[in-house]
Amino acid sequence: MSLPSPHDCTPAPVTAFDPGHGADDVDSVRAWLRLAIAVAVITIGSVGMYVVVVVLPAVQAEFGIARADASLPYAMTLIGYGGGSLIMGRLTDRFGVFVPTVLGAVMLGVGFAWAAFAGSLASFAAAQGLMIGVGSSAAFVPLLTDTSFWFARRRGIAVAISASGNYLGGALWPPVIQHFIDTEGWRGTYLGIGIASSLIVIALALGLRRPRPMPAVAPAAAGAGDAGDERPLGLSPGALTALLSVAGVACCVAMSMPQVHIVAYCGDLGYGPARGAQMLSLMLAAGIVSRLVSGLICDRIGGLRTLVLGSCLQGVALLLFLPFDGLASLFVISALFGLFQGGIVPSYAIIVRELFPPAQAGTRVGVVLTATMLGMALGGWMSGRIFDITGSYDAAFVNGVAWNLVNLTIALALLTRLRRRESAGSRSTPRAARA
Repeated sequence: MSLPSPHDCTPAPVTAFDPGHGADDVDSVRAWLRLAIAVAVITIGSVGMYVVVVVLPAVQAEFGIARADASLPYAMTLIGYGGGSLIMGRLTDRFGVFVPTVLGAVMLGVGFAWAAFAGSLASFAAAQGLMIGVGSSAAFVPLLTDTSFWFARRRGIAVAISASGNYLGGALWPPVIQHFIDTEGWRGTYLGIGIASSLIVIALALGLRRPRPMPAVAPAAAGAGDAGDERPLGLSPGALTALLSVAGVACCVAMSMPQVHIVAYCGDLGYGPARGAQMLSLMLAAGIVSRLVSGLICDRIGGLRTLVLGSCLQGVALLLFLPFDGLASLFVISALFGLFQGGIVPSYAIIVRELFPPAQAGTRVGVVLTATMLGMALGGWMSGRIFDITGSYDAAFVNGVAWNLVNLTIALALLTRLRRRESAGSRSTPRAARA
């Protein structure tokens, strides 16, 4: 899958433009307004990722199932999200970002309605995976990719701002969802969310019809340096992509433990699901700060070093959950966890842009971010299964720490290769790659 030519992007009336037109759009007021729309779409579209976490206790109680079974819809959502990212990415290359955004909004509406009337766990999980998960995927990878074409000098922070919409949704949605579950029931909540999110995203998508300015790619391509290397870091492109994908799975298995199970964990400790929803909201609000700060850090030290830093800090936060389970301490640790791990996933997109040619960026970003979604799905189910076997989340937190060590090991190995090449002068630095 290659990056589209200007003539591939046909949704808007302005389909042909010269380099001057494109140069005017890059880093312009129009680009920042478009970024604001992208953040709004990501914030609203991310509801499909978070609603299933908040509704987990209610679904488990209604269907009379075990915790691992109740975690299955979340796993299905992330599998659908991961697979949908590849599909929506291809649609973005072919038609521009408008088409997948509208398609995703329609799928969200249909999926939430289907889930609201589901009569079994299997039907509910299918709605989450086939419709809600795939629909939500249109509100992340395509918009991050599109944003990167509208900025040159400030691409790092622009992509970080765009990615923060995912966590902004995580901060806003859980308490709202929990309120309506308490007052209207989870089925009524699902139906209302489906109607509202679908209509709002379609309306916002009207502001994304203008095709992206291809000249925005030129600065990155011109300064790519070793981004055109046939063996980045001395590895084949396939091997490096595979290593980044394994690292993505590992970090997100670890990341999923608090994010997926904090609501249920608080219920088990006697604090109630509402407290858990508040902790999840705090965790993801802190993640917004983390993503913005990590974007600035990436611009200074590069994606691999940012990944190593985030992985180390995430492991520390996971360890803190083991000795401390008081209400106040859990709020503090939830905030720390959000601050430590929020920049990890966006760093993969920066790493790909640093190490691979621009023409391969879309495909490889999609592959690696899909791996992170699979890691979240595996981790969510695995933690529930460990709880069912042991009757406690302690072993699940230890499991998360072990997976985090796998991620850190891979990141350090790749960073060692990068430093050797930098010291030998045979490749350019990450900062130069984005100059």
